[in-house]
Amino acid sequence: MKDLNTSVEKYKEELKKGDIQEAYVSLVKYVTSLSTAFSKSLSSKYSFGNLFQGYMDYTYFYYSNDFLRKRKLKMGLVLNHQKMQFEIWLLGQTKPIQEKYWSFFKETKWNKDRETKPQYSILEAVIVSNPNFNDLNKLTNKIEKQIVSVTEEILQEIKSIKSI
Repeated sequence: MKDLNTSVEKYKEELKKGDIQEAYVSLVKYVTSLSTAFSKSLSSKYSFGNLFQGYMDYTYFYYSNDFLRKRKLKMGLVLNHQKMQFEIWLLGQTKPIQEKYWSFFKETKWNKDRETKPQYSILEAVIVSNPNFNDLNKLTNKIEKQIVSVTEEILQEIKSIKSI
């Protein structure tokens, strides 16, 4: 592993260029605008939580409904910075809840290529890879359609569980 001073010097060099700050602020503002837009357009289906900026790894917000809350679950719309893609995550309130639902979802299409449970979630579904940030209206519409359809698919899977 590199020593911290070397990493900090590289970090300072990149910050001097200004591109990282500009991109990060713009991405966070965009995800914030998604949360605001969806809290209006999808308010009949879900309630939306606050935005979390993460550590330049993930920017996300939670959304839920009564069905999920009763099961101590929630969904997250996540911008994965490293992969630069939007994802939907199914999350449990506690580790035991996550483990319980992981035991079901590990055998579904959502986790077919996974050997182990994701670090923070029960499942992670990519909804937009390689987003075009030059057309935010089109991107927003695409994300909204995907949130509705993918979340509904996940909810149907949860409804089919008999043993939980």
